[in-house]
Amino acid sequence: MAPVTEKARALGFVLSEANGRRSREVLTIAAGSGIVEAGTAIGKITASGKYAPAPDAETTGIEGAETATAICGYTVDATDADVDVACITNDAEVKDPMLIFDDSVDDTTKRTAKLTQLAAVRIKAR
Repeated sequence: MAPVTEKARALGFVLSEANGRRSREVLTIAAGSGIVEAGTAIGKITASGKYAPAPDAETTGIEGAETATAICGYTVDATDADVDVACITNDAEVKDPMLIFDDSVDDTTKRTAKLTQLAAVRIKAR
């Protein structure tokens, strides 16, 4: 039997959040983002106001999205169309090992930068 790798569970990365769902907002993941897994750090595209996985600042072609400002709460497929999804946007603690980053965030320095950006919006990785 072949080994099975489990995907991230919806909101499984959340340790704690503010009362009354204050930590969550429905955000739009931009078409062309592909499959965005639960726990992926996302950033806001300046031109459209939609979100995409937050790439390293040096490799981005999408202005604004390089700053991680939220975490996608559920796995969505935004390959062909925009998708609305609940995301963690502030006042939360999350499990650091369960966070997912864009492929361009490929070393400790870049990962630390993304965690610092999330901390700026009061999302603390533990």
